[in-house]
Amino acid sequence: MSPDKEILNSGELAKLAGVSTDTLRHYERKGVLARPQRSGKGYRQYPASALQRVRLVRRALAVGFTLDELANILRVRDSGGAPCHEVRALAATKLSHIETQLKDLRALRDELRTTLKDWDGRLMRKAAGSRANLLESLAANESNGAKSSRRFRSPLQPKTKKEKRAR
Repeated sequence: MSPDKEILNSGELAKLAGVSTDTLRHYERKGVLARPQRSGKGYRQYPASALQRVRLVRRALAVGFTLDELANILRVRDSGGAPCHEVRALAATKLSHIETQLKDLRALRDELRTTLKDWDGRLMRKAAGSRANLLESLAANESNGAKSSRRFRSPLQPKTKKEKRAR
């Protein structure tokens, strides 16, 4: 099971790359990993270079590229093209989105600090066991047009299907 082998079966490649065999099949379907040769018994046999490709894909995913983006880029690259400017532009767009998310997270943090301060005051004014209507105060702040009401989706909320498609 050494990465120096010329041919790796799917289990060996998966173990060396730190992924599952299902992930390898998914990468094949998405077009980021070439379909492997098959042994006489039908087992997948990958060239040793597939390990480097899977590592490249994993790292690119970790910095924000999608499998669809990678499939397009790698298709160009594998056919002899040089998609470097496209890769650079995509990475710059991803950085811009991260900067926006960080700004949103800082605003959310500040709003939560303010909310907690308000809630602490409400709790101090209420007798033990009586309701302070903390959650209701969130809606009241928004309907009163309070400065702390947020006009953007919290980066902690799950993305909608539309937001996922736009990515």
